[in-house]
Amino acid sequence: MSEGIKLTASASYLPERVVTNDELSEIMDTTDEWIQAHTGIKTRHYAIDEDSSEMATKVALKLLKEANVDAKDIDLIILSTISPDALTPSTAALVQKNIGASNAFAYDLSAACAGFIFGYSTADKFLHSAQYNKAMVISVENNSKMMDFKDRTSAVFFGDGAAGVLLEKEPNSSDTLLAEKMCTDGDMGSVNSGRIKPLSKISSENYPQAKAFYQNGPAVFNFVTSTVIDHMKEFMKQNNVKPDDIDLVIPHQANLRLLEKISEGLNIPFEKFAVNVDYAGNTSSVGIPLALDEELKKGNKPKKALLTGFGAGLVYGSLLLDLS
Repeated sequence: MSEGIKLTASASYLPERVVTNDELSEIMDTTDEWIQAHTGIKTRHYAIDEDSSEMATKVALKLLKEANVDAKDIDLIILSTISPDALTPSTAALVQKNIGASNAFAYDLSAACAGFIFGYSTADKFLHSAQYNKAMVISVENNSKMMDFKDRTSAVFFGDGAAGVLLEKEPNSSDTLLAEKMCTDGDMGSVNSGRIKPLSKISSENYPQAKAFYQNGPAVFNFVTSTVIDHMKEFMKQNNVKPDDIDLVIPHQANLRLLEKISEGLNIPFEKFAVNVDYAGNTSSVGIPLALDEELKKGNKPKKALLTGFGAGLVYGSLLLDLS
């Protein structure tokens, strides 16, 4: 048996500040009953005076401790986010410095809510080369700082947090990643965040201003219930995987109602779905690795786990993992 790329550690972090639906209803026209009925979300966590690099650093340190690995042995850090500390330097570079991973190269990856899927796939390819042995894939989102709190159709969904995994090359082992498929369908209108208008004239009054997060809820719902579910079905078919073969499904934690629709569409019992959107909200790219860490910490090591992310871009993709 040749060298395999294994998932050897997982970690997650949620900010201490818990925000309830009732609290949001005090600053916008909504209610706890409406939010739960339409999204299944009860609470979410907000990062107060804490930026993305700080949350991601906490996850990175947890990964090092869990795997008993020295930071100087890390070759690569890929950080998926749509809410970085800044456009430059990369948030990944700040994490690299914070943990002392002086031999690692690090960069951010922007694939919205599919960020962890794309990041895992990318890191796996680096590790299959002869040059690299250990990689961190971390997702971090500080969604609250990008919200327009007058837009109840978006603001009630989102929460903050970070989560990730450590991937390592191991001799005489098989790969954790069994199969993958990534897709992109360019569409800026359905979901966007941080848009900055181009210069219209030369003036001393010019100053860059980023737009708040925006999503067209019905368009996203239709995208998931048609395109994404079809993608998942085709992915399973291409890899000769039947619904009964899947032990665990970890989809992007968009909202509980969409997860239920995905369960129905795939004919996979909802009991096999990992869920954290009810208490953590929609944490964008963080939802999948957060759920993965939660399952692994419970001692669950499924033979076949289906992970599917989808979001702004529009981008979507799936991984089939053997976590046994």
